[in-house]
Amino acid sequence: MSSATSVTSVDAAVVGAGVVGLAIARDLAGRGQKVIVLESADKIGTESSSRNSEVIHSGLYYPPGSLKARLCVDGRQLMYQYCKDHSIPHANLGKLLVATSPDQLERLRALKQNAEDNGIHDLRWLEAEEAMEMEPALRCIAAVLSPSTGIVSSSRLMASYRADIESHGGTVALNTRIAAGRLSDGHHELSLDAQDGAEPRCIRAKLLVNAAGLWATQVAALLKGMPEAQIPKQHYARGVYFTMAERAPFKHLIYPMPEEAGLGTHLTLDLEGYARFGPDVEWVDEVDYSVDPSRASSFYPDIQKYWPGLQNGALKADYAGIRPKLSAPGEPGRDFLIQGPKEHGISGLVNLFGIESPGLTSSLAIGQHVGNMLLNPSALEGTEGPQGSEDKPAQAFID
Repeated sequence: MSSATSVTSVDAAVVGAGVVGLAIARDLAGRGQKVIVLESADKIGTESSSRNSEVIHSGLYYPPGSLKARLCVDGRQLMYQYCKDHSIPHANLGKLLVATSPDQLERLRALKQNAEDNGIHDLRWLEAEEAMEMEPALRCIAAVLSPSTGIVSSSRLMASYRADIESHGGTVALNTRIAAGRLSDGHHELSLDAQDGAEPRCIRAKLLVNAAGLWATQVAALLKGMPEAQIPKQHYARGVYFTMAERAPFKHLIYPMPEEAGLGTHLTLDLEGYARFGPDVEWVDEVDYSVDPSRASSFYPDIQKYWPGLQNGALKADYAGIRPKLSAPGEPGRDFLIQGPKEHGISGLVNLFGIESPGLTSSLAIGQHVGNMLLNPSALEGTEGPQGSEDKPAQAFID
């Protein structure tokens, strides 16, 4: 580090101002840590955090004992309370998970049992008549009602997290890109790209959290002292969303049976009551948010299985999101990987890899979990399994 370099010392540096990075920084700031959040973009939450369905998940799909299951169930409860306390726009609409053919009934029953094993006890099995009485435009042979599923304004949520950080003396630094890093016990150093001819800058932190989402593996690779063998390969799964000009005739979210790497082409509602459809799954090699309108042709037959009244030509291209996955196409799904000193041997460092759905729902619980890993590890004693490093069955690990 040059003698001309400007050094800022903090207790904790968090890389990434998405919903998870902000939630972690919020938790650390609330525990009295002087925190800085480093974000390369010019706004908070510009990638995965704002390019999703904005659903508050109940925790139906994830293997019992996994981080996804535990953090989703805990996070959903925290999320509803936080939204109520901070006047964040949200709606507890409920969701119908539907079977549209006899061969799906066994899977529907298995998902209901899986959810109950995760501690979700408010589900209701609905025969076709009851489900279609609830939603007259729906067609199915059975459904499971999840009354604790909802939606939230992700932008308002992240703005509130940021306000919490700043109210505790923390800082969110936008347009701030890491050029290199050096890890050592006692403190970690991050060299930042100089902007517009400004003098070089360095952040020195006792605690470092890599919550860079799509770029988490690239950030980890920049950190000198990070064991290369502990950096997993991430894969990108792009999903596009379509919407329609008119309101859809549904009051609940409608989800078909999940498929490999995703939850199928589901119907969600925004806070104004308009429907969005998606995402689909397309494995890509780079971050590209373009939407090909012709992809709608594959949406219609999937949606019309549960909503036969959808007219061809009604869908309009909306937006795309990309999910960072630890599993490659065709491989078994993977849990969140929240990697702390027990895994990589470096004190004061936590890496978060493969944080996809239900990351939004889980964000407050993830914040608490990482805060405990760094500042109160005894609080994690007795939790099941390793910190997200274990492979789980593919059918249960879907977003």
